[in-house]
Amino acid sequence: MHRFVDQLRLVPEVAYLSTRTPRNSATAWENYWGRVRTTGMQGEVLWDVEIGSEADQYSAIIDASMDAGLPILDAGCGNGRWTRWLSQRFPIAVGLDHSSSAVKRAAVESGDAAGVSFHVLDLTVPGTGRILQEEHGDANIFVRGLLHILQPRERVELGRNLLEAVGRRGRVLLTETNYRGNPLSYLHSLGARPGSIPDPLRKAIGGIPVPGHFGPVERSAAFPGEAWEVLSDGPALIEAVPMNGSPTIIPGYLAMLGPR
Repeated sequence: MHRFVDQLRLVPEVAYLSTRTPRNSATAWENYWGRVRTTGMQGEVLWDVEIGSEADQYSAIIDASMDAGLPILDAGCGNGRWTRWLSQRFPIAVGLDHSSSAVKRAAVESGDAAGVSFHVLDLTVPGTGRILQEEHGDANIFVRGLLHILQPRERVELGRNLLEAVGRRGRVLLTETNYRGNPLSYLHSLGARPGSIPDPLRKAIGGIPVPGHFGPVERSAAFPGEAWEVLSDGPALIEAVPMNGSPTIIPGYLAMLGPR
């Protein structure tokens, strides 16, 4: 009962913060990344943690299913932390984000890292998959924490573009948050309390589109079985920056997909 009351008491503050989010998602993301000053474990970006145990969930499945000789595209790369990790496993790693501020930050944080590049591209725009295929040929694709903040129609268009980008030999590894409770209980699980919302969470609530969840049902809609084969899937644990001094682990879902 106490937890439920706490969630109800969050409503006014969350509602106020949400009114500050631009209605246009592209504008929201550009504004968000344009205001970021610090990243990493003590930074402002909710999902930008030092890569550790979360990556262990992906390593074996990548080795088993992806052609290591192909390039890999990091869809929704943000500040490029995972792009840099992927560059250790593939000859070329390309980070893609529709926020130019995110891409600029990713390039700065990557320094002279070998085999890494970043480009502004909105993968929910029709035809971008063909552009990627023409530029890179068949490619693997990594998607972390992107699909759950898209609208259903945007997910479908993203799936179509990724199908063109992978060609015949590429694969897609997606990993998404999949908290199945209501939005208030989700915020509570991340450390939000009445009058005390951790700063990275506060910036997310007031700056970017409301997140949803993404599991097998949502994956089937965005990556239909007539076009995609599910090579493996299951639960995952997604890490976020520590809130109120404690590690933050979010229930998630991962799937390795290949074209039929």
